[in-house]
Amino acid sequence: MALALAVVMALAVAGVCQGIRMYRADAKLPSDLAVALEVGATRVSAAGSAVDRLGMRFAPLVLRLMGPKRVDAKRRRIDMAGNPGGLTIDRYAARRAVYGVFGTLLGLIFLTNGSPLFAVLTFAFGATAADGLIWQAIRERREVIDRTLPDFLDVLAVVVSAGLGFRQALDRVAERYEGPWADELRITLRQMDMGVSRRQAFDALRRRNASEQVAQFVSALQQGEELGSPIADTLIQIATDMRRTDAQNSRRRAAKTIPKATMVTLVFMLPATMILIAAGMFLGSGSDFGSILGR
Repeated sequence: MALALAVVMALAVAGVCQGIRMYRADAKLPSDLAVALEVGATRVSAAGSAVDRLGMRFAPLVLRLMGPKRVDAKRRRIDMAGNPGGLTIDRYAARRAVYGVFGTLLGLIFLTNGSPLFAVLTFAFGATAADGLIWQAIRERREVIDRTLPDFLDVLAVVVSAGLGFRQALDRVAERYEGPWADELRITLRQMDMGVSRRQAFDALRRRNASEQVAQFVSALQQGEELGSPIADTLIQIATDMRRTDAQNSRRRAAKTIPKATMVTLVFMLPATMILIAAGMFLGSGSDFGSILGR
């Protein structure tokens, strides 16, 4: 046991020394990773920037092991998350390498010390830590966009009704908003400025977001454009449908919550309450439990 622990500690020290050597050595960085590290002081924490620098040498290896399909799928999820903290696919690979090595070494130490539960937890941390930020960012981003979109469409409909063109109205209203939806609109507008057609730009907007309301907005907008219906009426109808759908989803979530609350009450609260009542009755009765048990 002592020999195995010594071997693991020696490997850990060697890994740290190798990481420090790579950290100090000059290396050609991928373009997006170099840009991210240059602005890292304003976009990520010092700890996150240090992790990126420590794992940047292993990022190409991680990407090769993932394969092209998984890399494309992960890049799409990073886009759906809005590139939180300036995250790129290369920075994701660097963090996955560092967290994976850290979780593996710490898990082996726990295994040699006879703590399999902590070992499993550290292995799980090493395997999922790099994805945790992406999962959380996607969920929060979708909630913010779903909450912002109906009000945005109402304002956009008013501006379009005032006589401004759809492209100019979209730009004018986007300037007044902040947050993920405004960021998505600015990306879409820049794509249109670079010569991308409106349909292709909005199709890309739909692919970048996992929100049902965004997909509903893009589909209804494209259908209205094909049918030649007034854009202001289309926007108002989309906002109304979104609010109706959101109300239905809220009622559905509330309906699912009632059985869960009932189950918690029956399984935990009711037995505990019965035990407290029974214990109070016995203790308050003044009975001699020794005589009842024959002692």
